[in-house]
Amino acid sequence: QVQLVESGGGLVQAGGSLRLSCAASGGTFSSYRMGWFRQAPGKEREFVAAIRWSGGTTYYADSVKGRFTISRDNAKNTVYLQMNGLKPEDTAVYYCAAARYASGSYSRAAGYDYWGQGTQVTVSS
Repeated sequence: QVQLVESGGGLVQAGGSLRLSCAASGGTFSSYRMGWFRQAPGKEREFVAAIRWSGGTTYYADSVKGRFTISRDNAKNTVYLQMNGLKPEDTAVYYCAAARYASGSYSRAAGYDYWGQGTQVTVSS
């Protein structure tokens, strides 16, 4: 059974940085697509970034492009989300997600098979 465990959330001032980690286990991830989504109170879950495990192709939401960077460490089966220039509107619970196959929609939550428990990111103004 695939398990995803996020870490690295916290409270940071506007303009600051955080790095989220997602440790994946229980599967062979070479064919997977990994993603980060976020959900603010009263809002729908929204796509943030995604990466194909094989080849490392990345995708970003327009709202985070140029500020966030998604990457992976094959040896550690871990995906990272480096978040710089944080804004109060980035405040949300951030979820790591995994899709068994890299093809398909990378920006829709329905396109992912496994989810982590989420980690809170709070950006103060």
